[in-house]
Amino acid sequence: MKERLERYKIFRILASIYRIKAVRLLIPIAVIGLVYWEGQKELRQVSLGRTFGELRRLPVEAVVEIFLFSLFSIAVMSLYDFMIRHHFRLKVGFWSTFRYAWIANTFNNIIGFAGLTGAGLRTILYKRSGISPVLMASAVVFLSPVVVTGLSILSWGIIAGVFSVGDLFAEHRWLIFAVWGMALYLPLFVLMQRSSLFAKWFNRGEGRTPWTTVGVSLSASLLEWACAGVTFWLIASSILHDVSFREVIGMYSVAAIAGILSMAPGGIGAFDLTVLLGLEQLGFPSDRAMAVLVLFRLFYYIVPWLIGLIMSAFELGSAAKRAGDKVDEGPEFPLNVWQRLWRWPGQYRFLSDLGVWALGKLVLVSGLVLLLSAATPGLLYRLKLTEEILSMPIMRISHLISVIIGFMLIVLSRGISLRIHRAYVWTGVLLLAGAIFTFTKAFDFEEAIFLLIVGIALWMSRSRFYRKGAVVDVRSYLLWYVLSAVIAAIYFWIGSHVHHGWLRHLPTADRIHWMFGPRPYAITALIGLAGAWLLLTMLLLLRPNRKMAAAAGPEELKKLKAFLQNNQGNLLTHMLFTGDKSFFWAQDERVLIPYAKARDKLVVLGDPLGPVKLVPDAIGEFQHYADQYAMAVVFYQATPDYLPIYHEYGYRFFKLGEEALIPLDHFTLSGKKATDLRSVRNRFEREGYAFEVVHPPYNDSLLEELRSVSNEWIKGRREKGFSLGWFDKSYLEQAPIALLKNPEDSILAFASLAPGYDEGRTMSIDLMRHQSGTPNGTMDYLFVKLLEWCKEQGYEIFNLGNAPLSSVGESKSALREEKLAALVFQYGGHWYGFKGLRRYKEKFAPEWEPRFLAYPAWVSLPVLTMDLVRLVSKRVQENRK
Repeated sequence: MKERLERYKIFRILASIYRIKAVRLLIPIAVIGLVYWEGQKELRQVSLGRTFGELRRLPVEAVVEIFLFSLFSIAVMSLYDFMIRHHFRLKVGFWSTFRYAWIANTFNNIIGFAGLTGAGLRTILYKRSGISPVLMASAVVFLSPVVVTGLSILSWGIIAGVFSVGDLFAEHRWLIFAVWGMALYLPLFVLMQRSSLFAKWFNRGEGRTPWTTVGVSLSASLLEWACAGVTFWLIASSILHDVSFREVIGMYSVAAIAGILSMAPGGIGAFDLTVLLGLEQLGFPSDRAMAVLVLFRLFYYIVPWLIGLIMSAFELGSAAKRAGDKVDEGPEFPLNVWQRLWRWPGQYRFLSDLGVWALGKLVLVSGLVLLLSAATPGLLYRLKLTEEILSMPIMRISHLISVIIGFMLIVLSRGISLRIHRAYVWTGVLLLAGAIFTFTKAFDFEEAIFLLIVGIALWMSRSRFYRKGAVVDVRSYLLWYVLSAVIAAIYFWIGSHVHHGWLRHLPTADRIHWMFGPRPYAITALIGLAGAWLLLTMLLLLRPNRKMAAAAGPEELKKLKAFLQNNQGNLLTHMLFTGDKSFFWAQDERVLIPYAKARDKLVVLGDPLGPVKLVPDAIGEFQHYADQYAMAVVFYQATPDYLPIYHEYGYRFFKLGEEALIPLDHFTLSGKKATDLRSVRNRFEREGYAFEVVHPPYNDSLLEELRSVSNEWIKGRREKGFSLGWFDKSYLEQAPIALLKNPEDSILAFASLAPGYDEGRTMSIDLMRHQSGTPNGTMDYLFVKLLEWCKEQGYEIFNLGNAPLSSVGESKSALREEKLAALVFQYGGHWYGFKGLRRYKEKFAPEWEPRFLAYPAWVSLPVLTMDLVRLVSKRVQENRK
């Protein structure tokens, strides 16, 4: 019962590590799912074909008017940034403030998460202008409660009857409480701004917020929401024609409140369904209501965001990392509960390198634009004009090639985000080709111009694409296969619905697809998908160079021996002769960094070897090498002496355990504490057991006898690797072996030794194997004799090996993961004798020296732990490939 209770404690802490992540993902998903479930009836009435038909019939002047006013509405949101610029006296230029505001606001509109995306982006953007993250934290906290005050004022307008909502409240009474709740936020905000508590915590101790600042805040927020509402009304009046301004603004305000309460990015789901319900109650058909929503999402969200993507590509993109660059861990300041829930700013690591991330998303959007353009052919007069100038066969080929290029750009977008040079070259060629073929397809110059703009942004950022490759595991490949298949299905669905709902009346559109049979969109989707899968399968763009993880061969091992003649090793150096590690020679081959590849990480065994003064620059060199393949550098079993160096490179630390180091000059079997060990030694010597240390080269008969003992000890289990040695003839030939023989002169147990390569100062234990059914105290006797032998040979320290998770997480302020490790150490004896191993080694009175895992701040510790377990547990044959 007690064991089950302790297991429950362990699993409870494990659950707490992932609970926040689950909540963070499930809240928006659950809300969107609920909205879809409640709105199935309305959604089933929507015809995508007729919706696109409504969009195509919009006059050009109306589209231009909507486009310009939507940009103005987004520009109005920059008033928030100018307000905090004035209030906090930020030394940032006018144009820089406007750019930062546009990028932060458009990304926040799309991604959302309760404003945390905008907050994180503002922190990073303003940091480029010399504003400290701590000061920006105060500014963001000051700004956060201001944003919805304008919507609160509009809510009062609904309650007072200034704006009408028709029968929306009668059908959905819960919306009344939502509107009242938003309305009551206004007096709460004013009281909060004027309170002494707010002044103390959020206003930098400068007293209560002045009434003028409160008024400016309310005016800025009201202007933002009013402009957004007017944008929505302009779109609604252009499509619905006979529609009341009072009703549209009222309905928009209620829908915006529903969207905020849903916590979904951009209010997607709740906002859209509320608009559909409201417009249908006003007597408008669902197809035209959906057209209003599509245009509003396009002009108020997507188009400004694409502009923000382009701006961020130029604003935040940085050149390739150079050796020795330090890792920026991001802002450090106390987070409130809501920020901790979404794990901001660490959750949005891409924000710290948004420029290249934005370019990748622009390429992805380019591929989607080509597919959407192919699924919804251009206006009829353009189709006829193209046919007269270029002929129908060219239009058909252009259409098919556009689809193929669209799918390929979607696949290549991942390579752009990873800064891969070959992905940049292919993407540039495909963007140019896509612009040409989408133009010759139906004179779709808008799409062509967009593709050319993306191509220019890519070309101007060409210095950022320096990587030779990136690791992509099987799961990632499968994900991209599935994603491209889903996009192909969406393309087919949109094309078929648009064709049957609207384009079937256009003979020119039919003639574009005549050579593909009765299901043209299915055929073109399959062809495009086949092209994307071919590109994905070739592995030319994202596959790293295999030589970077090639195990050290005979020449490298010979070079290692020569290196150790002039440089000191460490307690793990002997493991390098197993042949499963790769060697990186830095600082003109004066520093050696041994490593192995674990998925997207290069795991260094121990500390770098070589002069300590050269190690920092050597780490920078190795990080640059790893970064060329989009890989992280991790240091496994790092020692305390090197932690300051790793800290300078932005590493975090997790204590792995402690190493048992026995000072041989203090080792003795005399005294009361060594009674048990002394008794064991006397008993084995009295019964005729013999201890012997043999040196290489070894004859075949000895190795066969040792292999027999090893196989009996292993009992079919898998040999470990990386930080542990295994039974291999070439490896055992590198060092002495301690033998324990029974009175019949048969080997009962053995232990291979591992020199410290530090001028004969240290010796370590390596393989320890014994036959089954050995007498009690067999290994104690072997260790005692081995310690005495090392002392006679002049060694100063004997390394008895590591005690995993020893003394980890004992402090009350320890990390949550370390507290979990402490529980595993305390109660994990059922799976692995952590505590028993520590207790056994204690009998030899060692000095304990901690060992650490040094890892980049952005690497997930649970995922890294799994990668390390897989690395150590790999079969020897796999390690040597």
